[in-house]
Amino acid sequence: MPPRKDNKKVQKIYTFVWQGINRKGERTNGEFKGTDEKSVKEALRKQGVNPTKLKKKPEPLFNLGSSNKILPMDMAMITRQIATMLSAGVPLVQSLNIVSQGHEKESMRELLSTVNNDVQAGVPVADALRPHRKYFDELYCDLVAAGEHSGALDSVYDRIATYKEKTEALKSKIKKAMFYPAAVIVVAFAVTMLLLIFVVPQFEEIFASFGAELPAFTQMILGISRAVQDSWYIILGVIAAAAYGFKRAHFNSQKVRDKTDLFLLKLPIIGPILHKSSIARFSRTLATTFSAGVPLLDGLESAAGASGNALYRNAILNARREVESGLMLNVAMRTTNIFPDMLTQMIMIGEEAGSIDDMLNKVATIYEMEVDDAVDGLTTLIEPMLMVVIGTIVGALIIGMYLPIFEIGNVV
Repeated sequence: MPPRKDNKKVQKIYTFVWQGINRKGERTNGEFKGTDEKSVKEALRKQGVNPTKLKKKPEPLFNLGSSNKILPMDMAMITRQIATMLSAGVPLVQSLNIVSQGHEKESMRELLSTVNNDVQAGVPVADALRPHRKYFDELYCDLVAAGEHSGALDSVYDRIATYKEKTEALKSKIKKAMFYPAAVIVVAFAVTMLLLIFVVPQFEEIFASFGAELPAFTQMILGISRAVQDSWYIILGVIAAAAYGFKRAHFNSQKVRDKTDLFLLKLPIIGPILHKSSIARFSRTLATTFSAGVPLLDGLESAAGASGNALYRNAILNARREVESGLMLNVAMRTTNIFPDMLTQMIMIGEEAGSIDDMLNKVATIYEMEVDDAVDGLTTLIEPMLMVVIGTIVGALIIGMYLPIFEIGNVV
């Protein structure tokens, strides 16, 4: 692997508004992107414009940032565009320039322009990407470095693009699977709060005129309603504080992240989907690194991080240590007692036939299809589940409110 330049300073690109005189002596104006005023003036003079006024364009006062934020799917898209142009024989510098100029997001144009400037200055492509770890992770840079060393950058970019597209598609399915149960919980909570705060008090006023003892179930609901009315803001504050605290702990503590991963794997319906997702991501990542010429041990390390779950990450790292000590990969994976027999059998066949990457790609495709089917099934199941949960809550409250009325009717 080439040396990494982690301390490389990234120059920000600004938009400058200029006025000047062209070769015909006519006044003209426009906008130009650059890192500083000096470089922009030099670029304008090369275009035959003598700048008379030049100033940095002010940034918007309120910048929500959502439309300009670089998303993982954006990275998959520009990788595919670069791969297509490289396979068509377009030089890398020109490919980066074309993609940069044609992208709708200014942040992406700045990112690609910075990378392109480094490549034009003679920096290896992988080293030009490494300072931007937020967008180009270690796996991406290592694959590009392998492609540069082997002289097959076009085919490596094609593999990276395929890997990115399939990985992002899988992530999208997992988010979809996690969203539906969360939606059921949020809707059920909101409906319950609204009924307890606004509907139940109306019945309480009616019951006050009865002058009789209310059923225990009704009294319990009225007590909960009073507590919610008096301290709803405390309840919401506690929930918000708990959510924020968990988010911070999850971000700062590896232990919290690991325990969360293990907990999610044990959940019904969601757990099996996450198991299959981790296996698919591991298989796809290792297949991509292996086919790109990355050494197996380095590929296993990348696949461990890409698996997306602590249980599988630790199992892959344990298998890596066993491989480093001399075991075959399929034997090392069997010792973890985590991976399914189909995966280890396919790897064993791949090792014997010298086609591990093909076997892993097939395994990844199988498990991606299973995740897709499971998410579709969850989507179908969630609608009646939502109706049952909300119906149960509303029904219980209605029964509790009408019990006193029924008892009065029986007495009469």
